[in-house]
Amino acid sequence: MSCYEIEALRLGLMNVLGVGDDSTRDHAEKELEGHLEGPIKGLAEADSLAEIERHLDAALVDLEEEVAAMDSDDPEFDYTRGRLLAVRDAERAVQRLSAQGESIVDGLGDAHDTLHETFPVEE
Repeated sequence: MSCYEIEALRLGLMNVLGVGDDSTRDHAEKELEGHLEGPIKGLAEADSLAEIERHLDAALVDLEEEVAAMDSDDPEFDYTRGRLLAVRDAERAVQRLSAQGESIVDGLGDAHDTLHETFPVEE
């Protein structure tokens, strides 16, 4: 059993943030062998937070449908429900990351404006 959504999200975040080492990337890619399609592939190959959010949402819909179709007596039911909770939590983390990034951009704009107000440039 593997949590393809989380591994694909890790790869996407490594792409976007420019972090991670080769062994981490190799491990995630190995976990995803044979499963790189649809939202999982989109997550793994994402180049922006907006792409990650879009593909993660689609992956969540797929996972919710998978859980809804399962019989509660299925031996994988609890694990799959756990995956769903983990991916929902990851979605909230990505949303926080996006909001923090936007806040940084806004703060830099404010700092720029303050600098020009404090030290006006005459033309």
